[in-house]
Amino acid sequence: MDNNYPTLKFSFPNGIILGLILIIIVVLMYIMGMFEEGVQWPMYIYYLIYPFLIGYFVYSYRNKNGGYISLGQALKVGITSAVISGLVYFVYNIIFVTFIEPDFAERMIDVAREKMFEENPNMTEEQADMALSIMKKFSNPFLGGAFWIIMSAFFGFIYSLISGLIFKREKPNH
Repeated sequence: MDNNYPTLKFSFPNGIILGLILIIIVVLMYIMGMFEEGVQWPMYIYYLIYPFLIGYFVYSYRNKNGGYISLGQALKVGITSAVISGLVYFVYNIIFVTFIEPDFAERMIDVAREKMFEENPNMTEEQADMALSIMKKFSNPFLGGAFWIIMSAFFGFIYSLISGLIFKREKPNH
């Protein structure tokens, strides 16, 4: 195969796939009412799949690139795939909170408030308001989306660094 396969061309569809997996999980959670119940375990499935897919993308790129991959290429593949997946989810989230369920964020804040008082009945209103103020900031789809993209890039970096160190195979110098 080509020994200089473009990382963006390779990473773009992989990032789309990773983003779509997240969207499928989130949509299933929404349909099943898991958000309102505070159920989070389906997201843990994504958090387990994510590093394995980043590693698989790095490994697949090495195979597509003639059996060679540098650490820099591994980082490019992983981070680019991760950022694209974050952008895909960001677009979905904007559509969701704008057109499908505009009051979703407020409902989730109410659910969080109820859960806080269930878990800590001695909590005052002021303490709850302080804790929920951070959640309210991130319920803004643009701020929350930016945070999601940054976190995707960060974990994409970590997982592609690990994968790159495992799968790195430099071209021999002639």
